[in-house]
Amino acid sequence: MTHKAGYVNIIGNPNVGKSTLMNALVGERLSIITSKAQTTRHRILGIVNGDDYQIVFSDTPGIIKPAYELQESMMDFVKTAFEDADILIYMVEIGEKELKDEDFFTRINNSKVPVILLLNKIDKSNQTQLEEQIALWGEKVPNAEIFPISALEKFNTQAVYERIIELLPESPPYFPKDSLTDKDERFFVNEIIREKILLNYDKEVPYAVEVETEEFLEDETIIRIRSVIMVERDSQKGIIIGHKGSALKRVGITAREEMEKFFLKKVHLELFVKVNKDWRSNDYQLRRFGYNQKK
Repeated sequence: MTHKAGYVNIIGNPNVGKSTLMNALVGERLSIITSKAQTTRHRILGIVNGDDYQIVFSDTPGIIKPAYELQESMMDFVKTAFEDADILIYMVEIGEKELKDEDFFTRINNSKVPVILLLNKIDKSNQTQLEEQIALWGEKVPNAEIFPISALEKFNTQAVYERIIELLPESPPYFPKDSLTDKDERFFVNEIIREKILLNYDKEVPYAVEVETEEFLEDETIIRIRSVIMVERDSQKGIIIGHKGSALKRVGITAREEMEKFFLKKVHLELFVKVNKDWRSNDYQLRRFGYNQKK
């Protein structure tokens, strides 16, 4: 029996549903999801194994014009996704008409690997609009197969999955067959905390936050975690903590509940807040947090 394997890399503008799609296709909640743009900062792999295939899904940050060093690094993750793709998934949503970076759009049109264009959130459209959008994207990306889907409702995602398996090249698996992702436990702790911050705070504060887990100790009955929330300014520290610690406590409770679902074990979580001035523009700090890997 021949074995197939490949990288299936998901790209698109911010907030089009890339993380929702990957979680649906992988069957696990690996990527954090909020209604805010730039929720995904890293490139996250989700691995699906069958007897004779392995799909390595790759969720990437939404494509933006970078304004500072952190965003430059986020776009480097997107560039990497072009370089090792065996199949490209270009995801758009109903009403969208262009990618926010012309160079990336050109690369999609000139792709030497199969391109699947997913027209997402069709549950928010009508038949006439859907037909117009399919015609529009058929002209814009003539090398792509177009699938209308709703990632949130999992409508037509099975058809996409089956087509991916058909398009996979013959290859041995890239990862052990029991692997689910390339990330470790601390990464998911950090992401869960960051998601709760995105959901609980407004304006610029969530984007000035990075999380570092200093301790992850697991025994048979409980996981003990100590994590530090990094902010750029003292004023942001005060906002994260809140009146008498109320805001930080709310983040801690909701993050702990999410972690207990994720790890299927009781969790004891300690959270601290520290000022790490201008970390988003500091090359050393960015590398420390897993960005700027190409430098």
